[in-house]
Amino acid sequence: MGKIKLEQKAAGPLPILGFYPTIMIGVDVDGKPDFTTVAWTGVAASIPPSITIALQHHRHSLKGVRQHMAFSVNIPSSDQVKETDYCGLASGARIDKVADCRFKVFYGKLKYVPFIEQCPINHGCEVVQILNLGSHELIVGRIVESFISEECLTEGRPDPAKVNPFMFAGFGYYTVGRHLGNAFSCGIDINPKAKLDTLEELKRMSEKPEA
Repeated sequence: MGKIKLEQKAAGPLPILGFYPTIMIGVDVDGKPDFTTVAWTGVAASIPPSITIALQHHRHSLKGVRQHMAFSVNIPSSDQVKETDYCGLASGARIDKVADCRFKVFYGKLKYVPFIEQCPINHGCEVVQILNLGSHELIVGRIVESFISEECLTEGRPDPAKVNPFMFAGFGYYTVGRHLGNAFSCGIDINPKAKLDTLEELKRMSEKPEA
């Protein structure tokens, strides 16, 4: 299999992972709820539950993050791709995205953290750290509360097919697609000895750290 080097003329290597989860973060800016689209995001830790987002320095939403050191993560369904794209194009500094997208906004225990009711999954986060990494500031948030739409559950668990999230890749949005295999299971076919390692890892994930 041949390989070619991917580089940008000005910045060098490209940070390509293939695809990125698409979310909308929610903040309060000067007393008004605002939402913006973020693709540079990911889980940072499971205990305590933490997530990262990366925002460019000029983003209006970054002002809200710094004002209250808190934000929400709203995971949209594929039915909301236009609204999600719009919130990444428009600036909350001059446009009311909540009104334009007809978002139903609700709040949890974090006073200055707005959530989008239409999004299947919502997380409320308190900022732990902000790092200036160059073009973006990396924000580490600790999840303090989570919500999911009742219709997106199957036997009490989040059902990806019902959540119906989508991804950003290149210059387009794509649905998640079909189920390929069960996690912590399908790879064991390569070497059954891995099953012991898997059981140990699952045990560690279920244990809470000592206070």
